[in-house]
Amino acid sequence: MDGDGTAERLAGQGEKVSTPEVSVVMSVYNGAEYLEPTLASILSQEGCDLEFIVVDDGSTDDTGRILDEWAVRDKRLRVIHQQNTGLTRALIRGCAEAKGDFIARQDAGDVSLPGRLGAQCAYLRNHADTVMVASGTRFVGPAGEALYEIVRVADELGHGLSNLDVQKIQGPPHHGSTMFRKEAYSSTGGYRPAFVVAQDIDLWLRLAEVGKCCGLGEVHYAARLAANSISGRRHEEQLHAGALAIECARLRRIGQSDQARIDKEIPLAIRAGGRTTRREKSRFYYFIGACLRNSDPASARRYFRRAVRENPLFLKALARSILG
Repeated sequence: MDGDGTAERLAGQGEKVSTPEVSVVMSVYNGAEYLEPTLASILSQEGCDLEFIVVDDGSTDDTGRILDEWAVRDKRLRVIHQQNTGLTRALIRGCAEAKGDFIARQDAGDVSLPGRLGAQCAYLRNHADTVMVASGTRFVGPAGEALYEIVRVADELGHGLSNLDVQKIQGPPHHGSTMFRKEAYSSTGGYRPAFVVAQDIDLWLRLAEVGKCCGLGEVHYAARLAANSISGRRHEEQLHAGALAIECARLRRIGQSDQARIDKEIPLAIRAGGRTTRREKSRFYYFIGACLRNSDPASARRYFRRAVRENPLFLKALARSILG
């Protein structure tokens, strides 16, 4: 890890910025395996003064040690160690610590590509009516395989968030690809603890009610897909909570409070998150194989075979593992 000498190049160069322009906020739980490339991708960004706030959400692997070592080398990295609270509450804490005018999200294991923060900061500086921007995202597989890209261009993002149809709504390409104004974040209530999942769409919809949300055409973010991600483990909950966030937005936009609906629906939408089931893993590996089927047939078949190992009754995966 970090075999290209990035850590050495960054060592000692980050003097602590008292008034950073942007605060990058990330939560991590047991993410040691891919943590160092993530840290390097932010701390090597140019074009803006930054601080990097990372909440170590009760990790039991080497995450805490890695963060502390990097924080010694670069004072822009601020590490908060805490007992596990889950993503939403960890993000609330991280954003509460933010000193910058802008807050950028970053997910552990993902990489911000060169130029990301500079481009996003420049756009927000030059467009006072815009409260959130999102860069295009390249999605990669477990071994770093390029799978597909999603880009929202200009007003396409705002239009996507104005469509309150659960089948048609389109948010930013990825939670970690966004940057928003801290003032707008605070005035709209920020991340809400009730949304243990789908906290992103709930926030985006409220931000869209106070200003423009714009997509930057360039791909500035690379997101790694993993079988044990929240999307993999809690897919049904995300769908339920996402639909609730949309219903809440509909109520607000006709002048009604959404709190009673949240109090009623959230207990039904959320259960304790557990480990990824073998059936869920099977579906995940099949999806990766399907993405690679045309570009890398050999790798695709390997993923189809992994899907079958997790669920031998997945006949479609079995057929693909044989026929390609």
